[in-house]
Amino acid sequence: MHTPGVNSFRVVLNILSLLVLFFGLLLFVPAAFLLIGPDEAAIDFMLSGVITLVMGSVAFLLTRVKSRDLRARDGFLLVAITWLVLAAVASLPLYLHLPISYTHAFFEAISGLTTTGATVLTGLDDLPRSILFWRSLLQWLGGMGILILAVAILPLLGVGGMQLYKAEISGPSKDNKLTPRITETAKALWGIYVLLTLLCFVAYWIAGMSWFDALIHTGSTVSIGGYSSHDASIGYFNSAAIEWVAIVFMLLSGVNFAMHFSAFRRMTMEPYKRCPEARYFLIAVALGVLLATLVLWVHGEYPSLGESFRMAAFNVVSVATTTGYATADYSLWPFHLAWLLMLLSVFSTSSGSTGGGIKMIRLVVMVKLAARELMRIIHPRAIQPVMLGAGAVGQSVIFAVLAFMLFYGVTVMVASFLLMLTGLDDTTAISAVLACINNLGPGLGGVGPAGNFSGLDAFQLWVLSFTMLLGRLELLTVLVILVPAFWRK
Repeated sequence: MHTPGVNSFRVVLNILSLLVLFFGLLLFVPAAFLLIGPDEAAIDFMLSGVITLVMGSVAFLLTRVKSRDLRARDGFLLVAITWLVLAAVASLPLYLHLPISYTHAFFEAISGLTTTGATVLTGLDDLPRSILFWRSLLQWLGGMGILILAVAILPLLGVGGMQLYKAEISGPSKDNKLTPRITETAKALWGIYVLLTLLCFVAYWIAGMSWFDALIHTGSTVSIGGYSSHDASIGYFNSAAIEWVAIVFMLLSGVNFAMHFSAFRRMTMEPYKRCPEARYFLIAVALGVLLATLVLWVHGEYPSLGESFRMAAFNVVSVATTTGYATADYSLWPFHLAWLLMLLSVFSTSSGSTGGGIKMIRLVVMVKLAARELMRIIHPRAIQPVMLGAGAVGQSVIFAVLAFMLFYGVTVMVASFLLMLTGLDDTTAISAVLACINNLGPGLGGVGPAGNFSGLDAFQLWVLSFTMLLGRLELLTVLVILVPAFWRK
């Protein structure tokens, strides 16, 4: 067996060192809250920034290379390592300032970067502004992907950008680019992302949030992350206007960003109308809201049909889009509605969105494939390609979807079994794994919307941290580096 050359690893480590340096500079941003008032965590951010800059500089000098060409294998390796290293860096100020273990700090950081939103922190209302802002910033960066940002703003990555894009972008079909060059594609994606961010901030502010709350919730809404500056999440505001702003931008962020780009460039709604995945996504969410409204109303959970609709609309959209905000403890809703919401989080969002889960397009392909196989039993000689919109789905995409679904199911079962072996009840264990692999945040039972993950032990948190990483990078990107053939030349 031949392993990759030393220069290949030097390329990966050199690019990683640049990203670490970028993160080191970012750590000084939360410290700026000292300019508008006391912030006891600011010094910890500055210390973390200095430590990170020193480590990044030393790593950069030790791994200097003449060429930064990336092969596909290098791209996958860089993506997996980067998310782990940046989560470790991002956890430094949390570990230095808060009375928590490093395991808890790392869990909080990787939950932010993967836009999961699962938290081990309590007393959010009393935390320093710098800590709250850092959590939101991590989610905002993770929403579109820190590596796509790097491709957009660091031309020195040069050749190999497409490998990073393929490894980072969500969905089964990763060869479609919005623009001829990958750098321009990354810039286009981030342009739409920034525009949505600005619109969301203004909308929250107009709806009644303070500028700081609007800033925090904007970062965790467009990223579909779910971190809040209050323990009661969006329910803290008890405002229908704020909830509807959140609903609109959660839905927008759950749609493929390529649709936003196409619609904005052509100034037409036609791309949305022609996208079957977006249509199925909205239909699934609408049916979920309708069913939840009727169940809540019939069971008298809320005093009126209107109040039932308000609660159902917000919480169903929040969970279905894998955002994870809450205005009610939906784990107590009747008729197993909580498990319906968990099911929606598995498949509702679109590929190319900031949402998690297996993505709607994979579910559609699987359903159409199952329907075709049923028809083949009736008509064995019929030639029936799997159609998506006006085109046929290629065999390579079908095989990729089948492989993904297999690994998804195995991962959920193995991770859930590991948690149950440690003593967790089945509801808490299974829902925690689903919440993390779908990058949702809150689960059910002990990790439901009225609680958090602080009661879990170190082993359980590390299992879930790895599960979050698998979900954010869509499993195969991470699992492929564990295959021995990956390391052969």
